[in-house]
Amino acid sequence: MLNVLNVLTVFNSFTLAELEVGDHFYWQLGNLKVHGQVFLTSWFVIGLLVVASLAATRNIQRVPSGIQNLMEYALEFIRDLTKNQIGEKEYRPWVPFIGTLFLFIFVSNWSGALIPWKLIELPSGELAAPTNDINTTVALALLTSLAYFYAGFSKRGLGYFKKYIEPTPVLLPIAILEDFTKPLSLSFRLFGNILADELVVAVLVLLVPLFIPLPVMALGLFTSAIQALVFATLAAAYIHEAMEGHGD
Repeated sequence: MLNVLNVLTVFNSFTLAELEVGDHFYWQLGNLKVHGQVFLTSWFVIGLLVVASLAATRNIQRVPSGIQNLMEYALEFIRDLTKNQIGEKEYRPWVPFIGTLFLFIFVSNWSGALIPWKLIELPSGELAAPTNDINTTVALALLTSLAYFYAGFSKRGLGYFKKYIEPTPVLLPIAILEDFTKPLSLSFRLFGNILADELVVAVLVLLVPLFIPLPVMALGLFTSAIQALVFATLAAAYIHEAMEGHGD
C-alpha cells in the first residue's frame, strides 16, 4: 500500500492539469512549485491509514474485535471486489493495489465531509479533501492506466498490442482514443462529484446553517463511498480487460 501512496505523492509534485478552482497554497521547492494544501491533507489521510493498519496488526487475536475486526472486514470486502472483477485465478496480486486505491479515495472523500478543514487558516487558499484537487484524481487515474498496461503486457507480452487492431486495423484510432478517455473519465468523475458535494454543503451551511445541511452531508457521505467503490471497481475491470484481451 505504501508503494502506491509514495507514487501518488510524487505525482502530486507536478501540476498534471491546468484546471484551477479558487486560490491555492503553494510550496516553492527550488524551481518546483507544488500544491502544499494537497500534500498536507494527503499526508493526513496516509497517516490515518498507516496508523489503522499498525493498530490492527499489532496484537492480532483469533477472534477479532475493534480496529482489527474493521480492517479485516475492509480486507475481505476489497478481496471480494477484486476477485469479482479480475477472476478467481489472477486476482490475488492485485488486491494491494485495488485496496490502496479504494481506501485512499474512501478516507479522502470522508475527510472532506467530516473534518472541518476550512477552520485551519493558510496564507492562501484553504484545506480540503485530497480528491477535491484535480491533480490528485488525475494522478490516481494515471496510476490505474499504468497498472492495466503492465497487467496486459506482463501476461500477454507483445500480443497485448493486438487489441489495437482487432477485429480490424481500421479501429486503431478508436482503440488508442479509448486509452486516453479511460483515465480522463476516472479523474473527472471523481473530482467533479467530490467538488460538487463540498460546494453544495458549503452553500447550504451559509444559507441555512442549522438543520438542512445535515441530510445533505449524510447523502454526501454515501455518495463519497460510492465514488470510491466505482473508481476501484473500474480500475479492477480495466486490469481484467487488459489481461484477457479481445480474442481470448
